[in-house]
Amino acid sequence: MGDHYSETPASADEQALVAKWLGRTPRGLQGVAARDETGRPAVIRVASVVDAAPFPTTFWLVSPDLRLAIDRLEAAAVIDEFQARVYAGKNDREALAADHLAHAALRESLLLPAERLVLEQHGYLEGLLARGIGGVANFSRIKCLHAFYAAHLVQANMVGDWIAQRLLQNACTATCKSDAP
Repeated sequence: MGDHYSETPASADEQALVAKWLGRTPRGLQGVAARDETGRPAVIRVASVVDAAPFPTTFWLVSPDLRLAIDRLEAAAVIDEFQARVYAGKNDREALAADHLAHAALRESLLLPAERLVLEQHGYLEGLLARGIGGVANFSRIKCLHAFYAAHLVQANMVGDWIAQRLLQNACTATCKSDAP
């Protein structure tokens, strides 16, 4: 993580594990972008072109534990709470827009020449480069907590920080309840 992106190739075993977790073979898998504390893939990077079409979600959260935890946040309407927070504060709107721009720049830096060519030939390059986290075009919007957290595990972002705080609060609450007499 940090300021410089790095990924590792997914081994055959890791590819099989990710496929098992997702219930399908991941299309466009380029590598493992982030790992969990045990070293297993937590986030994969997906090609910007999959089946000759643009694929704007660069980082895909694959960890079953994280996906379930974030499913629960989305079911609890946390995305609406976070979106209201963004709309309520100019600093948060500006930070979110900056995060989308940073993500778009990272996505562009990862484009392979062949992907760039396909996107240019089909008139998709400009549109893809104008998209933020999870393929969002409106940089004041939060589309999917999974996409934001996957991106956050690679390159920190404000919404990812909020998610991490909420996950920590939820873990503490669960632990405190299980430790109660």
